Amino acid sequence: MEFTAQQIAQLLGGNVEGDENVSVGNISKIEEGKPGTLSFLANPIYNNFIYTTDASIVLVNKSLVLDKPVKAGCTLVRVENAYEAFAKLLQLYTQFKNNKTGIEQPSFISESATLGGDCYVGAFAYIGKNVKIGEGVKLYPHVYVGDDCEIGDGTVLFSGVKVYHECKIGKNCTVHANTVIGSDGFGFAPNTEGQTFVKVPQIGNVVIENNVEIGSNTSIDRATLGSTTLQSGVKLDNLVQIAHNVVIGENTVIAGLSGIAGSTKVGKNCMIGAQVGVAGHIKIADGTKIAGQSGVGSSIDKTGEIVQGSPAFSIGDFKRSYVLFRSLPKLNDKISELTKKVNSK
Repeated sequence: MEFTAQQIAQLLGGNVEGDENVSVGNISKIEEGKPGTLSFLANPIYNNFIYTTDASIVLVNKSLVLDKPVKAGCTLVRVENAYEAFAKLLQLYTQFKNNKTGIEQPSFISESATLGGDCYVGAFAYIGKNVKIGEGVKLYPHVYVGDDCEIGDGTVLFSGVKVYHECKIGKNCTVHANTVIGSDGFGFAPNTEGQTFVKVPQIGNVVIENNVEIGSNTSIDRATLGSTTLQSGVKLDNLVQIAHNVVIGENTVIAGLSGIAGSTKVGKNCMIGAQVGVAGHIKIADGTKIAGQSGVGSSIDKTGEIVQGSPAFSIGDFKRSYVLFRSLPKLNDKISELTKKVNSK
């Protein structure tokens, strides 16, 4: 499907400079632009490519000042924010591309399950007893949805996602391939002899609210009692571990290879970098930023705190400490030199 520059400008509230009838059917990077594709320019680092790109349409900021004319055949669509406008187009493009409907065979849908209109169920998907699925939900091939689960309108589960029994996923969520929601939390108690461990049954569930996105190969454990909860707007990267009874606050983002241990409460609007480990049974205040590879072993009570290190502490103190740490070899040499002088007297 193709769109003209004029149609794109109308959709984004922009202005056309060039041929308003030129059309595009694909997307490209500005430095790799090809005829018939649309690109965008938002970062000044790439400004030079606006004069050489072969893309047919380029989204640019209205504030962009050109030093010379663009290459022949390139039409500009000026918008308030080129990056935001391009993101909107990508969302529409993705929705159009993935707009599948219908039920493929072979698949299994329990007679007691209910599905809303315009759903897609891919081949080899399994939908258990008493499952409630909303309007426009898309379950790609090999998705498993256990008994008594609920999935809200517009949610997409990509291939291989497993949702264990009694878990709830809200509206307009995206869960990427091979993520597991609702597997048992890591609950074991030592026996009286202290030599073996007895499994503690995990009888809670996972509740994921609206507009949450979860990357591939992520694990979200069900609660021992109650719910492990991801509140609205949470974004998780690939390979993230959320343990039992954890609560992640609204609009918090967590980068890949991070793990949150059991019963920890993470506030809203937090940013957690890659390879971060957070201990169990603690609280992280709203707006906290945790730098990558940090280890958080105690609660962070101050709103908006930025921490780094393992154990993590205030990033300003960490940077000053790191300067001293890097100087330790030189300090050691000076101490050895002074020790020799003292001993020689």
